[in-house]
Amino acid sequence: MDFERARFNMIEQQIRPWEVLDQDVLNLFSTLRREDFVPPAWRSMAFTDMEVPLVLDSGPTGECMFPPRLEARLLQALAPRRHEHVLEIGTGSGFMAALLASRARRVLSLEIHEGLAAFGRENLRRAGMRNVAVEVGNGAQPPGTDAFDAIVLSGSVAFVPEVLLGRLAPGGRLIAIVGAEPAMTARLYTRTADDAYAEEGLFETVVQPLKGFPRKERFVF
Repeated sequence: MDFERARFNMIEQQIRPWEVLDQDVLNLFSTLRREDFVPPAWRSMAFTDMEVPLVLDSGPTGECMFPPRLEARLLQALAPRRHEHVLEIGTGSGFMAALLASRARRVLSLEIHEGLAAFGRENLRRAGMRNVAVEVGNGAQPPGTDAFDAIVLSGSVAFVPEVLLGRLAPGGRLIAIVGAEPAMTARLYTRTADDAYAEEGLFETVVQPLKGFPRKERFVF
């Protein structure tokens, strides 16, 4: 397989047409080897416009990698900067953490599935990403008290818990895909100087929910 041709087509036919015009983001997708982050059996599908199943030696995990255009769109909207400390919830393959680490100072990535945490950690190590720490834990209750300049949820949630918004530094941004099938929206939350939160709807999409997060109670009549 011609990986370089497939990478070029991914950028020009999937990512750029989906309103990703930040040249730094496009350059990153051209240099970071996405094929090294997918399970070996799915390596030939690394550049396709689909969710790649994360299947480990022990079997299916029930989790998937985002399609490339979605990863790029989220990265462009979050716009991490060189001095920033970033939290990712849902390590998966580690590719999103690698994208974030290429733009930020430090990244903490939390993964509830131990096998995936090990898989993502090894992929990041092989890629030479030394400013990423992968920890096993429930991202709905991140450890410690550190404030983050940016937070990204690599999966959908019914709503963003207040505890996560409270971990944003002043001016910090959180991006999450909020809702339930068939209607989900990528939303950007920004902490303002007066500790309020500005909220912006970005685009519609559908992805798998993050494990360990609360769901809104349904009314029973």
